[in-house]
Amino acid sequence: MSFHDVTHCIFDMDGLLLDTESLYTMAYNRVTQEYGKTYGWEHKAKIMGFRSAEALQTIIDMLQLPITVQMFEDKLAAIYQEVFPGCNLMPGAEKLLQHLKKNNVPIALATSSSQDSSELKTQKWKHIFDLFNHKVYGGSDPEVTKGKPSPDIFLIAAKRFPDNPNPSKCLIFEDSPNGVQAAINAKMQVVMVPDPQLPKHLTKNATLVLRSLEDFKPEDFGLPPFVA
Repeated sequence: MSFHDVTHCIFDMDGLLLDTESLYTMAYNRVTQEYGKTYGWEHKAKIMGFRSAEALQTIIDMLQLPITVQMFEDKLAAIYQEVFPGCNLMPGAEKLLQHLKKNNVPIALATSSSQDSSELKTQKWKHIFDLFNHKVYGGSDPEVTKGKPSPDIFLIAAKRFPDNPNPSKCLIFEDSPNGVQAAINAKMQVVMVPDPQLPKHLTKNATLVLRSLEDFKPEDFGLPPFVA
């Protein structure tokens, strides 16, 4: 595989840095099972990377639930308050972010979550999320008019670095097929760390697919290597 050297890194959050995807699945199922429906991988693969309202409307349509997005959100809010503050980092996330920061590689967060939702999930890891040069919250940022797979969120994240790098100089880290497509649409290389249960054909468009962030070799993209 040949990769192009990059100067900046942009990270998704849910399922990539934070182990929240299983919590989302549990929360959605608590609601859908009230209506005798099960939310499974065939639904999850379609909505990963979507902004909240868009994801919920898609689930309502797929499972033909007799509720509105607002009703769905209201039911989920209490579950989120209960489960999200305890979520953990994914393997390799802390080491990679600390390494890039220490080596003065500009890093940004680009998540489809809103700022409120993100702060609920990251409260235990504030010292890690404070490492980012800036954060783009797709769910609440007025400049992000279209969610993934549109490239908006990544192009805005790139533009907000002080030196406004060319998109080709930005490396995206993602776990979802919609996020990978957003990176491709932004003309950026993308490292995908998919959930092991994600069907393999949904990973084929990524620049590089890894089992874990622990397997990332920065030097492959012209970034400073880890020192043993």
